[in-house]
Amino acid sequence: MKRSTVLLLIALVVTFCTLTNLSTSMAADDGFKSLFDGKTLCGWEGDSKLWRVEDGAITGETTADNPLERNTFLIWRGGEVDDFEIHFQYRIRNHNSGLQYRCWEQPGLVTGGYQADLVVDSPDSPWSGILYEERGRGIIATKGQKVVVGEDHKPKVVGSVGEVDDILAAIKKGEWNDYTVIVKGYKFIHIINGKQTVEVVDNDVEKRRRSGKLAFQLHAGPPMKVQFRNIQLKRLPK
Repeated sequence: MKRSTVLLLIALVVTFCTLTNLSTSMAADDGFKSLFDGKTLCGWEGDSKLWRVEDGAITGETTADNPLERNTFLIWRGGEVDDFEIHFQYRIRNHNSGLQYRCWEQPGLVTGGYQADLVVDSPDSPWSGILYEERGRGIIATKGQKVVVGEDHKPKVVGSVGEVDDILAAIKKGEWNDYTVIVKGYKFIHIINGKQTVEVVDNDVEKRRRSGKLAFQLHAGPPMKVQFRNIQLKRLPK
């Protein structure tokens, strides 16, 4: 092999390695932190009879022989969040779940607060992507709504972020879906599979929350199974 050819190959290898290292460095510096190691529930606390790791995913499950009388939660013990962006994937079989954020905790692995809902959707029950407040003001915004909550504690629809049918069509029933929640100040945005589902501004000074914990929900009622993976959190500047 000619010397010039060897030098060219070396240069190409060096360039490739440099670009690879740069790409890795950029990915590592994007501000996102993984909250799940894919193998254990380290950093999370929940009822071990209900939560486990299965196939590389956090898995919550109830059965006819192991039912729930009230909602329970898997709580992240990495501290409280205020302004943040979180990405995760979910897959649900039957019933209702969600991610609670800026939530408060009471004894018995029970939490309350803002919740990015996810369910097994149907045309007459299109709840995935809504903003619900557990143990609080209830449903704040449903699919496609842009909402402002006033000091009277009541949500007011002020616009739209998309058509309900389009959002519903983007959600893959029984398969993995991508969920994003962006929280900045008192503005909340939920996105599923690239489709924005709600936008809420909470001007309810008495009821709104500036910070709190993160938790995944396992809902009381019929048997269900929900899974979460690729959970990435980025804290945003206030």
